[in-house]
Amino acid sequence: MVHSWHFLTGSLPALKRVWRSYNIGVAIESGQVDHTAALYVITPQGRLARLYVTQLVYAAVPQLGQLLAQEASKLLPGHPAVHSHLSYAQTATITPSRRIRVPGAMGGEVALGANGKPRLYLFFATWDQEVMNLRAQLETLAAYQTEALHSGLPLLTAVDEGSLEPSRAAPGRLLASLPRPLPYPVGIDRTGQIADGYEVQDEPWLVLTSGTGRLLWYYDISTGGPISPAYMIRQIRAALVRSPNAPSSALVQEELAGSPRPLAKLHQQSDHLLGGEPALAAEIRALRGYPVVVNVWASWCTPCRAEFGLFGNASAYFGRHVAFLGADVGDSPGNAQAFMAQHPVSYPSYQMSIPDLTALDPAGIGDTPSTLYFNRAGKLIHTHIGQYLTQGSLNYEIETYALRG
Repeated sequence: MVHSWHFLTGSLPALKRVWRSYNIGVAIESGQVDHTAALYVITPQGRLARLYVTQLVYAAVPQLGQLLAQEASKLLPGHPAVHSHLSYAQTATITPSRRIRVPGAMGGEVALGANGKPRLYLFFATWDQEVMNLRAQLETLAAYQTEALHSGLPLLTAVDEGSLEPSRAAPGRLLASLPRPLPYPVGIDRTGQIADGYEVQDEPWLVLTSGTGRLLWYYDISTGGPISPAYMIRQIRAALVRSPNAPSSALVQEELAGSPRPLAKLHQQSDHLLGGEPALAAEIRALRGYPVVVNVWASWCTPCRAEFGLFGNASAYFGRHVAFLGADVGDSPGNAQAFMAQHPVSYPSYQMSIPDLTALDPAGIGDTPSTLYFNRAGKLIHTHIGQYLTQGSLNYEIETYALRG
């Protein structure tokens, strides 16, 4: 299929008009673009026949294909039969906190998961060669591994997405074709459960984990471009410094004990997904007398995912004085709930569309992530567009616009 698609592009203003027309949420951060994963079926008369909003779930790629084939059959004359045999039972993910062993691409086994030290992972598949120089990137990462061994940086482990390969032999053939053996191990994820648990959203994809399995840093090579060892080292060192430990649930409860009743109600709704814009607007009105911080996010938005833990920390620290709310944009309920289950915060989120946000911000929010600050009178006084990179930068704006605004 790689050579069968037609790709269209244009100027940024032209693209923004198309995104608005199709109600697509878009996040542009550090040159990377993330967007609502939507599939439109349009009739020859230009009418929308079907709309599918999907999320990349590696463990369910075959099931998604089966569903789309069944839906396509409904649109075709005679409704041709679809060979359906796959189960739709829920599949568990394998997160970085779990220690496991997987088959090695060149034999043996490869260890994954928390081992008390930060670790760097590369997720890829051999078909990435169709859209980039994968061999060159694998060899570049070999230079990083050499530096990591000498300077104590997190060591690299690569994981091939075996469930997406044309054959089981494909990873081994690729590695054997390189001019020299790679100095880092390459394991095989044949179920997709590991990629889902490590929150991989594209390929090739780098992810840094803490010694306990927390996700500290992402980099999407397919959209961000080839990455150099020097850039990786700077980003990894910064991520290790600026990523505070997530507070335990017991510590969060201790921090928030004694909150005023309106704020305590929000804490009781932590990680709940509630109604749309009217309900969120009503909640903001009901919170008059307290400053309100609304984080606009989506599970498909890489910068949103990267900053979500910062809001978890901030909401625990400031939650007795500031009301925190989330606005989830362009997501399916299942994707949003699954994301919140892995990234707990002490407040609820409201599911919305991009047009809904204009009711909250007359200037119109076009990007995720964004953060809205309302004063005690319920007036919007500041909008932060883009990702917070550090806990300090987020806490500073909360103190400036929420506590002093």
